[in-house]
Amino acid sequence: MQIAEAVPLSPAAAKARAHAAAARDSLRTEPKAVRIVIITLAVLFLTVFVVLPLVVVFAQAVSRGVLAYLAALAEPEALAAIKLTLLVAAISVGLNLVFGLVAAWAIAKFEFTGKTFLITLIDLPFSVSPVISGLVFVLLFGAQGYFGGWLRDHDIQILFAVPGIALATTFVTFPFVARALIPLMQEQGTQEEEAAISLGASGLQTFFRVTLPNIKWGVLYGVLLCNARAMGEFGAVSVVSGHIRGETNTMPLLVEILYNEYQFVAAFAIASLLAMLALITLVAKTVLERHLDEGQDISDH
Repeated sequence: MQIAEAVPLSPAAAKARAHAAAARDSLRTEPKAVRIVIITLAVLFLTVFVVLPLVVVFAQAVSRGVLAYLAALAEPEALAAIKLTLLVAAISVGLNLVFGLVAAWAIAKFEFTGKTFLITLIDLPFSVSPVISGLVFVLLFGAQGYFGGWLRDHDIQILFAVPGIALATTFVTFPFVARALIPLMQEQGTQEEEAAISLGASGLQTFFRVTLPNIKWGVLYGVLLCNARAMGEFGAVSVVSGHIRGETNTMPLLVEILYNEYQFVAAFAIASLLAMLALITLVAKTVLERHLDEGQDISDH
């Protein structure tokens, strides 16, 4: 190597090497002026559409002082909205966690008739407006709906109550867990599960001791996104809630009501909680993505 490096290159070879290096550099980088323009536009866009709205929300929330901010959050109506939001999020995340695990397991590990149709159904809430989703539940469980008469005769309240809000939220959020797990489980394959079963493990033992540890970060990632969407859902919940103050208003609905009534401090105080949730979700999402990337790197090696 030292002898080869000591031999001087011919002018043609040196020129060819210089052109090759320049070509590689041109593929990796843009001209300095272009890079500056692109970075400036990206930073400006994020500042105007992400950072500035968050700053405005928190500034308006504490515009009359911290005590007024805390008093707005301590209002009975605000506390009821917070509790309802947490309850609905817990219900929808729990249901979607079970459904997501089952659906991802079936799609990634087995071949069966209707598999493509099942994947299409999972993606359906992504393509349907949340308002339309809420209207579907009104058509099903409303007073003039398909099941409205039977529900009324048995004194069962779905719409304008917690069950209706939970159903609508579950519908618009159920793709998140499944969509986070399907590609991960497909990439891992079935070799480890087949080895465990060949050694005498049962199906449940294989799932809890082999499959679940391998997908734990994907499960947390899907649950995180599902929870964030559940707490911030507005359209579908607005249709089925009835806007009964202190009973069926979630945090997003209460923000709209307070803002329309010119109670700006209270509205932005509730909105600041949702903004805090978004920031926490962003940080947790970054951490979980790092764990997922590390897990994929380990599996590749």
